[in-house]
Amino acid sequence: MALQGPLAGFIGLSPNYRSTCNDIATSVSSPSIVYFEGSSHFANGIENWSMTNTEIPACSFEPANAHDVGIALGLLAHDQTPFAVRGGGHSPNPGFSSTPGVLIAMTSFSEVVYDQNTETATIGMGLVWDDVYAALEKYNMTVVGGRSSGVGVGGFVLGGGYSYLSNEYGLSVDNIVSLELVMPNGTVASIASSSHPDLFYGLRGGFNNFGIVTTVTMKTHPQSQVWGGSLWYTYDQWGAVNEATANFVSQVTDPKACMYITVDYMHVVIGVPAMMVTLFYDAPTQPDEIFDELLNIPSHQKDVTTRTFLNLIKSFPNTPPLTRIVTHWIPIEQFTVSILQMVENQAMSHGDRASHLDATFLSYDLTPFLPSVYDHSETPSAFPSLRGPEQGHSFIEVLCGWALETSDKVMGELAAESAAHMKQFAVNAGQNIANALLYPNAAPPGTPLVDMYGDAVGRLHSIKSAVDPGDVMGRAGGWKF
Repeated sequence: MALQGPLAGFIGLSPNYRSTCNDIATSVSSPSIVYFEGSSHFANGIENWSMTNTEIPACSFEPANAHDVGIALGLLAHDQTPFAVRGGGHSPNPGFSSTPGVLIAMTSFSEVVYDQNTETATIGMGLVWDDVYAALEKYNMTVVGGRSSGVGVGGFVLGGGYSYLSNEYGLSVDNIVSLELVMPNGTVASIASSSHPDLFYGLRGGFNNFGIVTTVTMKTHPQSQVWGGSLWYTYDQWGAVNEATANFVSQVTDPKACMYITVDYMHVVIGVPAMMVTLFYDAPTQPDEIFDELLNIPSHQKDVTTRTFLNLIKSFPNTPPLTRIVTHWIPIEQFTVSILQMVENQAMSHGDRASHLDATFLSYDLTPFLPSVYDHSETPSAFPSLRGPEQGHSFIEVLCGWALETSDKVMGELAAESAAHMKQFAVNAGQNIANALLYPNAAPPGTPLVDMYGDAVGRLHSIKSAVDPGDVMGRAGGWKF
């Protein structure tokens, strides 16, 4: 029996869920453990990035192997118990990695195995990208993963995955070679394009609809030191930064170059309206002085240097904000000066409104990519199922945070209003993004599936019905086909 915590075996507030917890504990192998409230492992296993995605489960289950995941799925299906799967816990959407039932914490799937012959890495779904980069650093290799410290592997790689390296190698889903999947009936299978083409398509962008992924095998790429870091600009320099950004976007076609802009009305570092610009070049130095226009603008703070890729990632700590969060996603075809000025106006006007409500932050994150960013996939994927010019190759992400649950409606409406305005502004400016698909990892709760998956929804429904006729995975949170 694998039970830990002072409430182990307790039958109380949720008797059916507790019973399932006990059944799992007595059925799995000894390395797999069920934890109850009061255990330190329980607290660590249920911690999420956002309070909007936080519930106290009946128990947390940390499986040590794929076979025990299958046993748990069988018992969850038999008892009709709700559950959630938690990797890094980074989604802010309610119920995506939290539940009142059984939380399956993937913590024990924590290995990175590099194969020098195939130049691939098999990665456990309990890791954050920092761990993956650290493990591959000694081989001078890396993978296409998260851009911020603390982001989990699971939801990122199964939802699409935009990276500093995406101009060179595509999205994370474009770099998946195979996945170990525990199917809803408990069967463990290796999913690749040659063996299971439908599941390989669906899992790359379709999250946990088809079972629970325990490991993913990805292509690796040579990684030297990189050049980059951040500059913080106060409001008086925003106009110059907008001009320099538009020039960079229109002139630079080097796939090793990338930039990432955060516009904040309430900046957590400076404490006043500020713009943080992250510069990245995938080599020890930037060639041809491509970032010099930005570097020459007077900045409040500067941290740009030659460093390891891991050091760059860790320079942007992503600690839990301990607040409620909603995100929105606006595809963009081209960051022009007028688009950038519009974002600036939104940050100031909606930031001012938010500051008089319950807001803790309001952030507009902008990432320009090359038009070729979607050209790196060898096979189609659930997301992005649309890869033509009409998808837009750049984006704005709105992140709105607040403290009180009673403010959910008003803050959600404020963020949605701003996102709708920005999309309409881009359409009115002639940008071909009216029907662009939304990134599932940044879409707000309640987003229709068709807005994220387009014409692929029908195929995804069919794949889901074939692999999960009993709708076992429908008891877990997340986007559901």
